Amino acid sequence: MKIISIPKKLARHDMVLVPRKEYEALLELKKIKEFKPTAAQKKALARAENNLNKGRTFSYHELVRKLEPAH
Repeated sequence: MKIISIPKKLARHDMVLVPRKEYEALLELKKIKEFKPTAAQKKALARAENNLNKGRTFSYHELVRKLEPAH
C-alpha cells in the first residue's frame, strides 16, 4: 500500500483520488454535448406525456401503419 502526504495548503477542500486512466475517461465524457431541447420539443414532450397519462397510445403496428407513406 502506498502512502501519500498531501500538503495542508492543498487539503483545504474535499479531495478525491482517481487513477489517471479513469480521470482521462471522465475528461472525454466532458466533451460530449448535452442535449438541450428547444421550446417546441419541450411542448411536444409535454403533449406526449399528457396523451400517455390519458391512455391515448398506439400499438407498434398502429404506429407503423400511420408512419407508412400513403400510396
